[in-house]
Amino acid sequence: MHKLRLWLLCICAVCSSAMAQQSDRSRPVSPVAPDKTPLTMLGDDYQNSVPLLQNRFRIDYKVDEISMIFFRQYGSAPVVLVKPDGSKLFQSRVTDDVAEWVYGPNYDAIKIKNPMPGPWQAMGQILPSSRLMVMSDVKLHVPPLPDVMFSGEIMKQTGKLTNGGKPILDKEFGDAVNLKIRFVSTNNPNYDNFGADDVEIATFKDDGKGMDEYPLDGVFTGQYDLTAGDGEWLPVFVVDTPLVKREQIGKPLIVHNNPVHLSVDVSDGERAYHELTIDADREYIDMSSLLIDGKIKFPNGDMQNFSITNPSPNARIYHITHYEYGLFRVKITAYGNTKSGRNFILDVPEFTFLVEQPQLKQADVPPLMDENGQPIATADSMPVSEETQNDENMYPAMPEQPEQEGVSIGLIIGVNLVLLIVGVGALLFIFKIKVPLPKVSLPKLKKKEKVEKAEGDDKTDKKEKKATKK
Repeated sequence: MHKLRLWLLCICAVCSSAMAQQSDRSRPVSPVAPDKTPLTMLGDDYQNSVPLLQNRFRIDYKVDEISMIFFRQYGSAPVVLVKPDGSKLFQSRVTDDVAEWVYGPNYDAIKIKNPMPGPWQAMGQILPSSRLMVMSDVKLHVPPLPDVMFSGEIMKQTGKLTNGGKPILDKEFGDAVNLKIRFVSTNNPNYDNFGADDVEIATFKDDGKGMDEYPLDGVFTGQYDLTAGDGEWLPVFVVDTPLVKREQIGKPLIVHNNPVHLSVDVSDGERAYHELTIDADREYIDMSSLLIDGKIKFPNGDMQNFSITNPSPNARIYHITHYEYGLFRVKITAYGNTKSGRNFILDVPEFTFLVEQPQLKQADVPPLMDENGQPIATADSMPVSEETQNDENMYPAMPEQPEQEGVSIGLIIGVNLVLLIVGVGALLFIFKIKVPLPKVSLPKLKKKEKVEKAEGDDKTDKKEKKATKK
């Protein structure tokens, strides 16, 4: 009986195993995901160290178009591609129907249509750290922007690049790609930026300058300078590579006007300072966290820096020394937190105010007093009734003085003429100026004397002849 029971259990186990195998055969087998990489590196580390076998790769037969980027030493010549059949592609000879080739001082970006399947070779001074990259799906990943931002706000934001979903670790890739963010108006008629032009607000760099912490570490840093006006905007992230340009659109956000406001109470001359008041919109700003760093330019060109760091829920007050008149300029940068706790840095627009010089007033003349200290009534202080105001005989008219003749004017003219004559005579005497007389040449005088003598002789001869005849 015990053996029969054991035999039945064995038969059930075999049947269940057979049924399980049959069910497994009836299930559809999930296909293995093919390798998405269209390139395969050929050779091991030793083979790739041989100069003739460097930078060898294989292109899959299913690829209709491939975009590649090679990084080489700065200033070196573009690479040369060797096809599987031994033919070569040169940057200077390639045509647009075969490939699109863009090159820079340290990279070559190549897009090949219908590439020949098989092993390829890249020849050139290619950097060993980044031999080849297939540009399939380059994206910029950045944290989402705040829903509420302010005009004039300065922000720091970092981002990373991925290619095909994998982080890009090649440091040289930053030289071949341009990352920027621009704001596009949503054209909402309820906001002031309706119909406004696009505004570029940030460019991402990995050069260790500005707000970027480390150069060429794969982390790109953008510094936002919100010069865009208030309104509803749509952030657009632009990834511009030598061959492909892609855009990623974020969620709409609101940009408000600068929430920090300045006003001044100008001194009336008795107070030695002007009172500057710095306040902010309590709806968005936590006043107790507000810090001020500013600079004042006086009318004469002097500069004065100031800071206000005392925490207070009230508006900030600063006294500007009043020692001259003219135009005052105030430029501040505000630091603080929003109501939601987000840190902000605000570049507040320049604030100006004019202090005018007061006009001089005539001094008040004290009234005349008598011996008893009572004011003496004068014509100006006496009240004038309507009857006396119209009475011409109330005040006797002053006697008319005869008009002065024009003797004084004639006397002045005569004196001036005498002085002029005396001055001219003095100049002639000092410099001994002589008036030149017309000169008569001596030969002319002698000739004239001869003519007169000849005429006299002729007259004498004639008189003698007449006397002889008689």
